[in-house]
Amino acid sequence: MGGIFGVCSKNECVRDLFFGTDYHSHLGTSRGGMSVFDGRHFFRAIHNIENSPFRTKFESDIPNLKGYVGIGCISDSNPQPIILHSKMGTFAIVTVGRINNKTQLSGQLISEDNVYFLELSGGQINDTELAASLICRKDSIPDGITYAQSVIDGSMTMLVCSDGGLYAARDKAGRTPLSIGVKEDGFCVSFESFAYINLGYKAFYELGPGEVVFVTADKVTQVIKPGTEMRMCSFLWTYYGYPTSDYEGVNVEEMRYRCGRNLADQDKTAGIGNDVDYAAGVPDSGTAHAIGYTNRSGTPFARPLIKYTPTWPRSFTPQEQSIRDLIARMKLVPINSLIKNKKLLLIDDSIVRGTQMRGVADFLYTCGAKKLHMRSACPPILYGCKYLKFSRLTSENELVSRQVINLIEGKCGEKHIEEYIDFESKRYKNMVSNICKYLNLTTLEYHSLDGLLDSIGIDKCKLCTYCWNGKE
Repeated sequence: MGGIFGVCSKNECVRDLFFGTDYHSHLGTSRGGMSVFDGRHFFRAIHNIENSPFRTKFESDIPNLKGYVGIGCISDSNPQPIILHSKMGTFAIVTVGRINNKTQLSGQLISEDNVYFLELSGGQINDTELAASLICRKDSIPDGITYAQSVIDGSMTMLVCSDGGLYAARDKAGRTPLSIGVKEDGFCVSFESFAYINLGYKAFYELGPGEVVFVTADKVTQVIKPGTEMRMCSFLWTYYGYPTSDYEGVNVEEMRYRCGRNLADQDKTAGIGNDVDYAAGVPDSGTAHAIGYTNRSGTPFARPLIKYTPTWPRSFTPQEQSIRDLIARMKLVPINSLIKNKKLLLIDDSIVRGTQMRGVADFLYTCGAKKLHMRSACPPILYGCKYLKFSRLTSENELVSRQVINLIEGKCGEKHIEEYIDFESKRYKNMVSNICKYLNLTTLEYHSLDGLLDSIGIDKCKLCTYCWNGKE
């Protein structure tokens, strides 16, 4: 994933840019970057933040960054911002999203425009540099953004620092958010709506799908009107989003409470009784779901696992699965008196590969847990996301749901995939039963897709559910 932040101010913008970008650190742990413009020159700083937080890496850069317009990013992949000298002048750009047809587009640029790419990310062409090169095919930044959005297969939200201000462009399907904040001396643009609150900004405007605006310190001007079709990523509410953020008017924390309540109602409707001592969330994002569940069901709430966050980043980020599993285990510190001889019900935001959940289960049994029930706040993930860098999946067969289907069906699994999606089907129930055994759980239940979407509470046609049902 990743997060972006921009500022246009009548005064120095570096302080706001620094803190606003830092507030996106939960979205990525690979690279961080900032670029500012002082009216004549661009200044830039990029650092690897895999082993050190954004703040500590960039504090020493602040005295050297001077300007009234700036952009910043936290990224799980590409070093950013990119600064380009072009026929439209010099501009800086940051992006968040994914380009699926990267090979096709880069090949076209190389053969037709004699473009070459210098910024390599893990041996791959940098998505942000590719987006910038596509913009340069046109004669203006707005036309270039429109063109780039039209030819990119995937999702691309971007901030472009040019013409003395910021062009803010939300991806054409609105899969990721982009909000504008305002205060007396200027405006900011942010992926996360909460990132500017403590900096003195108030919510001003949320861009629609495909919308482009031009932001200066004095005003926000619409350049391209929003489209009518939106497919906002549902997983932002369930997992990625920070609890204090709002997307499309729906707060993340409140959505997770509703999600937990709906899970409890689902258990009750199905006649599933939980003979447990406590219900608990897998920290951090599972905690709010668990609070909603316990408030609805009357099950006592406890925190038998406490997350140690000062030095450990997100567990899925490292390249090697063994390192991801190690970090996941090291981050969770047990309270043995709340685990030994206890029957526990755990609620997590999702189950992807299953390796971390299996590790958590084994760990709790080692600590003396008597029984371990599990609830997932979202349905089984059956497809790898092709719109955002959701995880480091190299194949859908890494998903625990797909692994189990392959064991059950052999090479014929894909033929029956619609039945495995169907919450009421025998094949679905068989898949869940086998995942439960693989994860070494007493019971396992997933949230239905309808229950999840009801928890978000906006028009279901505006939400992306591809990772659960393969529908765009």
